[in-house]
Amino acid sequence: MSRLDALAAEAWEAILEHNATLGTYVGDQRRDDRLDDPTPAGRATARTAYAAILAKLDALDAGGADAPVEADRVTLAALRETLSASIGVLEGSLADWNVDHMDGLPTSLLSLPDYQRLATPEDGRRMLARWRDMPRYVDAAAAGLRESLADGLVASRPTVDHAVSMLEGLLAEPVADWPLLAPLAGLDALDGWTTAERERFRADLTAAVADEVRPAFARLYVTLANVIRPGARSAERPGIGHVAGGADDYRRLIRYHTSLDRAPEEFHQIGLAEIERIDGELTDLGARVIGTRGLAATLAALRAEPSLHFASRDDVFVTAEASLARARAAIPAWFGRLPKAPCVVVTIPAHEEAHTTIAYYRGPAEDGSRPGQYYVNTSEPATRPRYEAEVLAFHESIPGHHLQIAIAGELEDVPAFRRHLGPTAFIEGWGLYSERLSGDMGLYTGDLDRMGVASYDAWRAARLVVDTGLHVMGWTRDAAIAFMTAHTALGTNNIANEVDRYLAIPGQALAYKTGQMEMLRLRANARARLGDRFDIRGFHDAVLCNGAIPLPVLAQVVERWVDAQQGV
Repeated sequence: MSRLDALAAEAWEAILEHNATLGTYVGDQRRDDRLDDPTPAGRATARTAYAAILAKLDALDAGGADAPVEADRVTLAALRETLSASIGVLEGSLADWNVDHMDGLPTSLLSLPDYQRLATPEDGRRMLARWRDMPRYVDAAAAGLRESLADGLVASRPTVDHAVSMLEGLLAEPVADWPLLAPLAGLDALDGWTTAERERFRADLTAAVADEVRPAFARLYVTLANVIRPGARSAERPGIGHVAGGADDYRRLIRYHTSLDRAPEEFHQIGLAEIERIDGELTDLGARVIGTRGLAATLAALRAEPSLHFASRDDVFVTAEASLARARAAIPAWFGRLPKAPCVVVTIPAHEEAHTTIAYYRGPAEDGSRPGQYYVNTSEPATRPRYEAEVLAFHESIPGHHLQIAIAGELEDVPAFRRHLGPTAFIEGWGLYSERLSGDMGLYTGDLDRMGVASYDAWRAARLVVDTGLHVMGWTRDAAIAFMTAHTALGTNNIANEVDRYLAIPGQALAYKTGQMEMLRLRANARARLGDRFDIRGFHDAVLCNGAIPLPVLAQVVERWVDAQQGV
């Protein structure tokens, strides 16, 4: 093993040590029995560990004869960016005071049964130990919120309201119906368990949730509803810029999510330019496809016409499955390397459907025990447009997230951190790139679906404007909702949830359009240089077969691929 490979392995172990559920997600069970330390001290320990590895990496890079060979340049650059960006985020204060109803409490714990393995009695021991660790984790997080409030650091009211509402609904349910006890439904079908082991595990897990976890969530509810919410920042001052140190935190988050050092104002201007371009596209499509005049009339018609929306939950689900099947059949003509892991459609659970976005994706386990999963929100079907269903499916599954994430996870002779991590701008940039690519592939069934593509492109362009507007320029929540309503065909319920998502996860929304535009630029440049020798399958393999890498590194990879095609 080279010194670089050894450092990459050391870094991956350090990342898993401080992100135990990440290991569970990718199929590494060694830490399935515990949760992390959510306190400032825990984050400081992680930061110190990452900094020590980064120092070794810098010494290696300057080490003359010990420096990595050409083939390792991607690993070196990607590892440096992973560690540096992670250290930057850990230096900030966001984790101390933020209420993230999307990926934080209570959602992060309630979703664990979706990907934590339960097959053997040993798996059951790990699950029980982790469930019993939840009160410590929840209480530590709640204590951090109270301490931050005393220091004048507090989340915005909209995100707190979502978390409170989720907890209210959860605490009103019988414990037997909680997601944390869902693994018991399949217990009797598992091989290798004695009757006594099954009975004991069922009793112990139920007792842990009823007697330990539920009271912890009740305490968290009291903290959020009675302590944090009264002091939370209003919807008039929702952005991170209204918090001490928030401007610096936002710049760190920009680097973390985009892998670029770019000022917030530049993202804002790029977004405005893209919105102007896509406004024209939507107006032209509206006139040609549905006979409307002007952008406002087009968007109003798309939102208001009942026939353009779903009638039932089942209809939403069936359309998602049909879109995935059609894309699966088409990809061999467009990609040289295909994933081995399958992808399936899953309904977003009831406990989160009212508070989350329209869809998301969870990757397959490395050990093959779980497929890639496209989660689709089937609630309020009358608000779910049919013309967005196909583009949504292609983004989240194939040729979007599933293709990219599953291929990365199956790469051989590539360090683990490159298989499982990477900047949001690459991951989500690929998802957005795949939406237009699906049109090139002939996957859309009609012009209305192409209107969905344009609206979705506008949605991601609006993110550049709205995220920076909220967190840097002092926009109110209502101003953000109004901008998205005026420039996208998203339903009003989806827009409100989207804006609250940007409040909960500052900077993440900048990644989509940033990554897509860079991938489109690289493809155009490669096509121009190679002419008739340009091969779309080869280009896509060059992009995907290094894992999710920083955008500057991706540019270098594609440049070397073009050189190789030219025989340089």
